[in-house]
Amino acid sequence: MNQLRPFELSAGEREALEGLARFPLLDAIFGRRSRRFPMGGEIPDGPLAYRSKSPHVPLSELETQLILAVMGGTTGWHFGITRHARYAPAFANYNGAAAGRTIPSAAGFHTTELFYTDDSGLYFLSTRDAGALVDPSVEQVTVELMLERHRDRVVKLSDSRLHIPRTEPYLEGHNTWIANEPGSLLVIPIADIAQHHIANICFFTQNGYCLYDDINQQQIPGLEQFSDLVDTTEPIPLSFVEQYSLTEATAELMTSSYNGALLLAAMGLGGWSFDGIEHMTLLGASGEPEVPGLGFRYDTDSRWGTPNPTGRTDGTFHAFCPPHFPTMADAVDAFSERKFGPGGPYHPDTPGAWLQSRAVRSSAQRHHERFKACVTLQCQYTLETWGKFPGTVPSVWVMNMLQAQHIDLDFYDQFFKPGSYLDTHRDHMRRWHPGA
Repeated sequence: MNQLRPFELSAGEREALEGLARFPLLDAIFGRRSRRFPMGGEIPDGPLAYRSKSPHVPLSELETQLILAVMGGTTGWHFGITRHARYAPAFANYNGAAAGRTIPSAAGFHTTELFYTDDSGLYFLSTRDAGALVDPSVEQVTVELMLERHRDRVVKLSDSRLHIPRTEPYLEGHNTWIANEPGSLLVIPIADIAQHHIANICFFTQNGYCLYDDINQQQIPGLEQFSDLVDTTEPIPLSFVEQYSLTEATAELMTSSYNGALLLAAMGLGGWSFDGIEHMTLLGASGEPEVPGLGFRYDTDSRWGTPNPTGRTDGTFHAFCPPHFPTMADAVDAFSERKFGPGGPYHPDTPGAWLQSRAVRSSAQRHHERFKACVTLQCQYTLETWGKFPGTVPSVWVMNMLQAQHIDLDFYDQFFKPGSYLDTHRDHMRRWHPGA
């Protein structure tokens, strides 16, 4: 592993981490609540009207990096999918990445990455193809090591907090008073649905299935030439597989934010998992130049109900589809390279969790040119028919995100019965910010 800048902790922070390590998982699960009122916050009216007597208190670097590592960190080499009778004794080759993460992914596709913002700016943390940033087989994995390895992958995109006007329609009405509050950390997992859908078309093709255009009630022209690979007599509805891809990827987003929410309880931070920021606004497709969101490129078409964001043009994050690739064939090739190229889960030189990792990875069946041609045909048909890929669901997707902040105990003491917060919340400032 490369020598990285050490994550230096104060004596107080080390003590706080030791306490965090002892916090019971069941207490985090049973104690999970949305605790929205922060230090520095205000509810201007209604039965819970209140103005905090405290200033906003931003999260420390330690608090921020802990949340990020829990929401999207890598934790070692994954164990792969052990066997499939259809192409045994070859090793199953569904996975898109070689490392295991703190969040699960359908068949190990892993198409989600993290953006985040706080008072210091807007950032991107890429881990899905980072490999095993820590490896429990060769080193002692500590919290400090996790933080060091992940912190140094952060890319700063802006010196300003993400700008979202705190009014409708940019925020849902019940979030206008609190979403993206000063002092808070907002972590935004985003999934590449185009890549996830390529992975699923590969998955179905590997297992002898192909797509059928159930929207237009027609077979995909040309698939009959691949009848030795797929069963063209019983195809699967295209819209079903696209919904399948969207739903599977959404599970990554939800699990990421839920991991973060459990950590908030254990640390004694407030916040909650939510999806109350309008999606097009967040991605950058609001149509308002002064509200650029995350700056994703987007396109419009009369065939679509909404604009279709596809990613940033600076290379940080973009979907596996045009205009970020010249053709769908290029996107399929890029996906195959992610799997079988250097650093991929089926490249012989990629380390692994097995005693004979080179032999295990080398035994996976590669995507040969005819297989990729079959997958590309189905992808290209979708692009030509709908003008985007996938055709009936977005190319990228954002759903649940996590907001973390320091809660105002006085608010909860004034309006709630005992038990509205945990001992970790009561003791948080003393443990994590001694002397503040």
